[in-house]
Amino acid sequence: MKSLSLALLAAGSVLAFSAIAAKADVVCNEEGDCWRTKTKYEYRPEFKVRVYKDDWKWDQKEDKKYRWRESREDRGYWRQGVWIGF
Repeated sequence: MKSLSLALLAAGSVLAFSAIAAKADVVCNEEGDCWRTKTKYEYRPEFKVRVYKDDWKWDQKEDKKYRWRESREDRGYWRQGVWIGF
């Protein structure tokens, strides 16, 4: 019984950690390029990006305005289709 309890506790911990780690904010620039970031960065105003919560989605009528870009692990932002590191 003790082994089963430990196994369930371990499995629950893994699931809880996975749920936290899976969260990723959505960042979009003024050109409509959007990507996900797992790290919270402080973007300067001149980068002209907006950060949304991980569950943010654009409306169907905005499909032509927004497009997904590759999510990157390094710090930076998309500008005119090019990744700019900072």
